[in-house]
Amino acid sequence: MKTKNKKKATISSHLKDNQRFMEEKVGVGTSFDVGFRELEILEKHIQLYYLTGLCETPTIVELLKKLTEINDLYSAKGKNGSLEELVESHLVHQQVTKITSMDEAVDQMLSGLIVIFLEDASTAFVVDVRTYPGRAPEEPDTEKVVRGSRDGFTENIIENTALTRRRIRDERLRHEMIKVGERSKTDICISYLQDVADHGLVKLIKDEIKHIEIDGISMADKTIEEFLVKQGYNPFPLVRYTERPDVAATHLLEGHVLIMVDTSPSMIITPTTFFHHVQHAEEYRQSPAIGTFIRWIRFLGILASVFLLPLWLVLVIEPALLPASLQFIGPTEEGNVPIVVQLIAADIGIEFLRMAAIHTPTPLSTAMGLIAAVLIGQIAIDVGLFSAEVILYVSLCAIGSFATPSYELSIANKISRVTLLVITSLFGVKGLVIGFTLYILLLAFTRSLNTPYLWPFIPFNASAMKQIIFRVSVPLTKDRPSIVHPRNNYKQP
Repeated sequence: MKTKNKKKATISSHLKDNQRFMEEKVGVGTSFDVGFRELEILEKHIQLYYLTGLCETPTIVELLKKLTEINDLYSAKGKNGSLEELVESHLVHQQVTKITSMDEAVDQMLSGLIVIFLEDASTAFVVDVRTYPGRAPEEPDTEKVVRGSRDGFTENIIENTALTRRRIRDERLRHEMIKVGERSKTDICISYLQDVADHGLVKLIKDEIKHIEIDGISMADKTIEEFLVKQGYNPFPLVRYTERPDVAATHLLEGHVLIMVDTSPSMIITPTTFFHHVQHAEEYRQSPAIGTFIRWIRFLGILASVFLLPLWLVLVIEPALLPASLQFIGPTEEGNVPIVVQLIAADIGIEFLRMAAIHTPTPLSTAMGLIAAVLIGQIAIDVGLFSAEVILYVSLCAIGSFATPSYELSIANKISRVTLLVITSLFGVKGLVIGFTLYILLLAFTRSLNTPYLWPFIPFNASAMKQIIFRVSVPLTKDRPSIVHPRNNYKQP
């Protein structure tokens, strides 16, 4: 981008020049939310610039009081030291830095910091007094647990890093900040454990993010994901999202790298495989036996969401494949609409209901669900549009989709299911076998940041696959997953 190569303007020792720059660049005197104050201290002027909506007013008032005290303290006994030293010593705040670039001054002010220019000084002070509007940490709706913490990430990146620090009080935890977007200048934090995470992976992620050239990333984490993994039209999620600090901390300890984007409560976990998207925090909040049982039930639901309808369609098309004890499977009467059309129409209908539930106000969503279940479903059966078995099996697939922890994976599996239905209706058993093979091949050839998507199944890793199938007790999981190439392989020294 050409604007990145422009020469940076330096801070002038003449306040009028700096004021003219701020008026042109950020609209001082035009934008009502851009604050400006000018004070006279020891017969010299200083100027303060800030955003009223992103700053703590009591802190600014306290800073102004301390700065005006300089006149009372030093005018009577004479000035002792330069104005720059006196102002710096009276900035009662934990984060005060010096800058020399006007562009950096603008960026910092627009991020919520206060910028202080001094007469006859070619540097400025930046004081971190920002406070971003937002909500309190609360349990995310999509990752609820029966037993466990109830806090969750928010849209405030400062709070999010603090929630992670609270769980990992290690001096080797790193939070590196990068700004992205020529206009939005959005803060992006890359989090990792310095002695655990693969430095090559950290460098790859930082380089990819630094090379992003775009006006702004108002869609936050999703925009970063599309630049990072270059997914194209592959429907399967190549990164994992979480809004739970405990899940994020667990992945950091394993050697993953987290990407936090300001204004988004979802953390991006990299790299991830298919099996990262089928696990849930609830499994680790219960005993290993219960966690394993929950996991197997969830796996069964995910498999059913993909393969149940195509398998049933094959048995309907070729009833000779059914043993005598299962002859009851399949519609007893030939309907007015072909079975495959019924399946696809009912599947799309459930998707309509899901979308309507999202966009419908909460007080009305319950009534909408009752109408859909009692009226539409029953009437559709009575008039012969759908058979009862179609409604049953489509409902089971929908429940399996809802049991999938990853929303993105459930939608990808829905697309795969519809594709399998079409192929199976055209080619029968051969179509089901071909569709299943293509499904596995697509997953096997998918890579996320050079990570095999089906690991540890392909390539096979017996030890890691055991921990996928069973919820192993924490004292027995001493090794970090090799797929992230950790610098330190052992969790428990």
